[in-house]
Amino acid sequence: MEFNLADLFEAAVDAFGAREYLVADGERRTYAEMEARANRLAHHLAAHGISPGDHVGIYAYNSVEWVETAWAVFKLRAVWININYRYVEDELRYLFANADLSALVHQAEFTPRVRALLDGLPGLRHLVTIDDGSGGGLPTDAAVDFEEAMASGNPERDFAPRSGDDRYILYTGGTTGMPKGVVWRHEDVFYALGGGVDAMTNTRVERPEEMVEKGTAGGDAQIVFLPIAPLMHGATQWAVMGQSFVGNRIVLMARFDPHAVWRLVEEERINSLMITGDAMGKPLIEALDDPGATYDLSSLYAVVSSAALFSAPVKDEFFRHLPNILITDAVGSSESGNNGMAILGKDNTAMKSGPTVSVLGTTVVFDEQMRPVEPGSGVIGKIARHGNIPVGYYNDPEKTAEVFVTVDGTRYVMPGDFATVEADGSITLLGRGSVCINSGGEKIFPEEVESAVRSHPDVFDAIVVGAPDDRWGQRVAAIVAPRAGRAPTLEQIQDHCRTSIAGYKVPRQLHVVGTIERSPSGKPDYRWAADVISGEPDDVTAGSGADAGAGTSPPRT
Repeated sequence: MEFNLADLFEAAVDAFGAREYLVADGERRTYAEMEARANRLAHHLAAHGISPGDHVGIYAYNSVEWVETAWAVFKLRAVWININYRYVEDELRYLFANADLSALVHQAEFTPRVRALLDGLPGLRHLVTIDDGSGGGLPTDAAVDFEEAMASGNPERDFAPRSGDDRYILYTGGTTGMPKGVVWRHEDVFYALGGGVDAMTNTRVERPEEMVEKGTAGGDAQIVFLPIAPLMHGATQWAVMGQSFVGNRIVLMARFDPHAVWRLVEEERINSLMITGDAMGKPLIEALDDPGATYDLSSLYAVVSSAALFSAPVKDEFFRHLPNILITDAVGSSESGNNGMAILGKDNTAMKSGPTVSVLGTTVVFDEQMRPVEPGSGVIGKIARHGNIPVGYYNDPEKTAEVFVTVDGTRYVMPGDFATVEADGSITLLGRGSVCINSGGEKIFPEEVESAVRSHPDVFDAIVVGAPDDRWGQRVAAIVAPRAGRAPTLEQIQDHCRTSIAGYKVPRQLHVVGTIERSPSGKPDYRWAADVISGEPDDVTAGSGADAGAGTSPPRT
């Protein structure tokens, strides 16, 4: 047995075959049922020429078919390619071509888009379509219905030996630019994201068999885990895979709806809920305050947040409704894996500039001279990690050379997240440098300002970006979606923010919109935000005169 993702799953199947494994949109699979169906699909793909190293795209909402396809691909030593279902044709065309797809499994809802792209994809040899009731049909006469493909394959496990060196690729859109594929070895990504390093004790798994041993240590008890974000987002992929290696049960939902989440918690007796920061946390909490909203949430004891800012006010609201839960803040990226985490109780939700977490694994913070930042120095540096890190970006040697650097003979990944190191060695995340605002030479990280703006009682959601400024280069601009019936002004937002952040970070420009655009995973869409800023809609109010400050540095009052 290797540190290979398919090997780890098959070991769990052998140990926990009768346990229920997956629940999605009313469909249920035990570990043994998932195994047999994944084997069938793998044999079907192999019969159509898919072999080790080939890339198979998965273009679908959260579903049992998504997970069945994932395991089928890994069983063949092929590579799955996650596809963002919100991409438009130009983005899909880029991703499909960049990823060198050999096969594609997609929902029928997306058939028109798939059909429109086929002429530019000569390497795409096979199509499998999931009938979702949309009437989308098959994109070509040669395409195969998913259940027909399933029925044509052998359910037996008779695959060639695998390796920890097999590849896993995670396409990530980030906050700017076109999607890019992060290439990992199976063994490395298992340690970085799949449970190979115990997040509580910071100890490493030494043998692949230890994952099943962890799962059997509690007898027949299963943790029931609900990751809300889409499977095309890495955090949910790893929630599914990491939980499967130890025999737990996973519940999925196709689209986020706060009341549907709480119904699932009640009906499926969810123990742990995974969200992506305020974008999901705030609607969830507000749903509990809706008239007549009553749910039995006694099974829930943990809320995990990753990939987006989870502000202190929203955490406080969770504890108001659910005083006995634990909240976990996780910090990481598609390129680095889990860099650190913090477990919070109801009396310690206060946040500095960003989440402060204990360092996990081989994470460091480098200053501009590529030296480790001294704890407590206040120096802002970039988070880096060595050890089990990716191979690089797929088909992008230039970006690989930029992000993967060697310092004193050791190779690091440094995707661009800024942080400071506290006196106790923990790190406080400030944000991604690519969206950092430079106002008169001062670095302002949007996440910190967003947290302050969102805590205003009239604000439902907010994104903060830099707007061009003739004097300072950039000024802080806030895009706000207000609560129903509310109309916060720039001056009200400014007065509120001055109680929690320095004056030079306070927004100088306000855009009021109906809805904040975010990715399905909850990450801010900063490209959309830049378009809002540049469009100068009628509902913009901007600071001027005395409010804009005076002197040779950004205003601090």
